[in-house]
Amino acid sequence: MAHTSSHGSAASILWGFLLSLVLTALAFGAVMAGAVPRGAVLPAITLLAVAQLIVQLVFFLHLGLGQGRRGNTAIFLLTAMLIGIVVSGSLWVMHNANHNMSPTQMTIAAARNRD
Repeated sequence: MAHTSSHGSAASILWGFLLSLVLTALAFGAVMAGAVPRGAVLPAITLLAVAQLIVQLVFFLHLGLGQGRRGNTAIFLLTAMLIGIVVSGSLWVMHNANHNMSPTQMTIAAARNRD
């Protein structure tokens, strides 16, 4: 059985590399040159980081909806979902443990009277 999925041509890898460099330079310029207003720096950096993530996923990890790429994309999405479940579940457990084990403002005498 022949493997038909492409791992990218030299041109597509070069395009991905150039786009990554441009996005990195834009993020660097947003902070160092003050090209973005102070209140918009964090949203601008976040937007550029998401764009960088998409470029890296498409050009270097070969994720997409084309033939031969669907398997990679499905595995990536399921892995991201699993990581999300583990992280959110851990945060939920830690929050509840912190809330339920925190000391209360009740005195010992008031606790005895409740029993």
